Amino acid sequence: MSGTGRTGDGHGRLGSVLSGLAVAVGCVLFLGGFAWGAVVYKPYTVPTESMTPTVNAGDRVLAERVDGAEVRRGDVVVFKDPAWGDMPMVKRVVGIGGDRIACCEKSGRLTVNGKPIEEPYLQTKGLASVKNFTAEVPKGQLFLLGDERSGSLDSRVHLDDPGQGSVPRSAVQARVDAIAWPMNGMIERPKAFADLPGGVSTPGPLELQLGAVAAGVVLIVGGAAYGPIAARSARSRRGRGGKVPAGAR
Repeated sequence: MSGTGRTGDGHGRLGSVLSGLAVAVGCVLFLGGFAWGAVVYKPYTVPTESMTPTVNAGDRVLAERVDGAEVRRGDVVVFKDPAWGDMPMVKRVVGIGGDRIACCEKSGRLTVNGKPIEEPYLQTKGLASVKNFTAEVPKGQLFLLGDERSGSLDSRVHLDDPGQGSVPRSAVQARVDAIAWPMNGMIERPKAFADLPGGVSTPGPLELQLGAVAAGVVLIVGGAAYGPIAARSARSRRGRGGKVPAGAR
């Protein structure tokens, strides 16, 4: 009987060690996920309705800190350019250096280097711009439009400026990956731009970071719950077994 007791104590000690380890690993994952996210991402509040319906005014977005050289067509970016005002703005990149942007072709679509672009994210279906325009994007520059094309003040407004409404890649501060509030999830990369040279960008590590945080919560809760559950189970076993007869000790 004394051997059985020692085995039970051993199992209890092992369970306590594993429980503590689970909590420790959970804390690392939980805090590490948040710290990683704070380094990679920066929150922004969208100031205008120009990106409706993709992003609405007042939405809180998570934007990955990227170098302007990493930006691809179709990206929704946060940028700041003196010619556009003093505050950060959010627009979609539709053209990069060397591109010829035009609108609209016979079906009302935007064209990039003569290729019609399907834009399912637009607020106004069937018409990519309320006025026709063409622009040649200089090297190292980006041509930006809002998804709410009927009211967005974007590159079209600056067509008479140097660069025909484009902004330097260096003006980009971050690339929007997700809408944090309201929780509308990740912003998809437009498939229409994937067939053009350079393709589209890949999403940042946000989903992996959230997975680490979620796994950390599970381990912390599970590890912390082991002690009370084990104690209750032990009391239950002792209650079912009753007292051990004196002669059997």
